[in-house]
Amino acid sequence: MGRMHAPGKGIARRALPYKRTPPSWLKVSPEDVEQKVCGLAKKGLTPSQIGVLLRDSEGISQVKSVTGQKIVRILKSNGLAPEIPEDLYMLIKKAVQVRKHLDRNRKDKDSKFRLILIESRIHRLARYYRTTRKLPANWKYQSSTANTIVS
Repeated sequence: MGRMHAPGKGIARRALPYKRTPPSWLKVSPEDVEQKVCGLAKKGLTPSQIGVLLRDSEGISQVKSVTGQKIVRILKSNGLAPEIPEDLYMLIKKAVQVRKHLDRNRKDKDSKFRLILIESRIHRLARYYRTTRKLPANWKYQSSTANTIVS
């Protein structure tokens, strides 16, 4: 799969284990994992940060293999899911940072160009999330209100 705004093809991909069952040495119940996921979400961690923390500190490589549900589904069932998807949120955050940089450095033409590329990715991703109904049909990205979304 080629990159959207770069010439590289890229070979980076995730390496999931073949077995979908949790490892035999992992002695944690699905209820404990769900409780821990919800507790970390209440502290303000994103789903990917929760997964990294569980992998590194608890030894839970895949939450789905233990609980049968992905992290976002667990959060959604407990009413803790973020209102906009995490990848879209991170792109909006990046656009806000670049816009703030451009306010201080008006002559930075490369950053201006990169901001256009970032915002085009935001629009494309938002269109996808509107069609899959993860965002409301009338949701629209506006650079003037993006700062309130991120903060």
